[in-house]
Amino acid sequence: MRSSDREPLSGIRVLDLCRVVSGPFATMQLGDLGADIVKIEDPRHGDESRRYGPPFVAGESAYFLSVNRNKRSCAIDLKSAAGRDAVLGLASVADVVIENFRPGTLDKWGLGFEVLRLKKPDIILCSISGFGRTGRDAERPGYDLILQGESGVMDITGDPDGPPTKVGTSIADLVTGLYASQSVLAALMRRERSGEGGRVDVSMLDAMASLLTFNAGMYFASGESPKRRGNVHPTISPYEPFEVRDGWINVGVANDKFWTSFCAVIGRSDLLDDARFETAPRRAANRDALVAILSPIFASNSRAEWLQALASAGIPCGAIKTVGEVCETAQLTERGMIQTVRHPVVGDVRFIARPTRFEDEPPRPSTAPPILGEHTREVLSEWLGWTNERLERLASEGAFGDVGKKFVPPSMSIP
Repeated sequence: MRSSDREPLSGIRVLDLCRVVSGPFATMQLGDLGADIVKIEDPRHGDESRRYGPPFVAGESAYFLSVNRNKRSCAIDLKSAAGRDAVLGLASVADVVIENFRPGTLDKWGLGFEVLRLKKPDIILCSISGFGRTGRDAERPGYDLILQGESGVMDITGDPDGPPTKVGTSIADLVTGLYASQSVLAALMRRERSGEGGRVDVSMLDAMASLLTFNAGMYFASGESPKRRGNVHPTISPYEPFEVRDGWINVGVANDKFWTSFCAVIGRSDLLDDARFETAPRRAANRDALVAILSPIFASNSRAEWLQALASAGIPCGAIKTVGEVCETAQLTERGMIQTVRHPVVGDVRFIARPTRFEDEPPRPSTAPPILGEHTREVLSEWLGWTNERLERLASEGAFGDVGKKFVPPSMSIP
């Protein structure tokens, strides 16, 4: 376990009853900030994401490894009486419990908020679900793809003449996880002032709908739903990707000042006198004509040549990079954002560290994502003071699984 008084959340204990992405991403944010995260997993299979792949590295899922650093794993059977008592014991000494089961599941297991609050009056329970704890859709299961569609985000993503398109990462899971961690921090601050805990309800639908921002504003103002625009901006042009000789770049000519400099860089100062493009609104209105002029110009040089020329003139621009290029980029490396930890099974595991820093210090070293049940005895002994004899007795009762049991991936991967 990491231990440093310099971490913002040092001393905060979080009981993590989450699986897959949204909840684990939330607790990873808190772990990155120094909280002690204890992850409760089913002794038989662990977090479902341990089976997501390929790729698997030495039997460990790259998917699981990506969202579970800075945590300790306890393999405890929540459905057994002994396991339930163990979790209630851990909750009684925790500051926060986070879960992302379907609403009502914890109540069914005897681990609901009212029970937790009897054990720890100032406990904070954060519940993550697809559609929230209330409303007509509360019982519906929520997965990232489903919520990308239900939130309207897919309908405004993609080519205007193509189908609705999902975002290339699990944006619904991830933004919900960020909101959950933010909400937990706010609840901790409230408890610091009032001494009261409470429950936090974070809905994936609510989280994704909040991202509509100006798109929702356009609908509320006009009564018309915005349409898919592909890679173009509704009010700015050129503000989009262009294909160059060896790849793609983004160019952001966001005002008339940039437009003047841009025309000089591309050798087309004559465009400044073209009435179709003399102001930002006119450039947006005549985007097709402008792009038809610019596309062959950009295709004539390489990505590096264009980025250097545009950047030298102060024009916002950037490469459209592959994931591999991003993971190896010098800027992230120089800022300490690419970290390596030693995993007991996989060996070296690399990941992108937390993006926040304090006093300009880079993120501190992390601990490796845990093996299933790796810390069961350690945590029960440390948090609850349980003796080896008691641990052995509970193990014989089936309360928790083998310590550090290695998962063997199935022959068929899970999409």
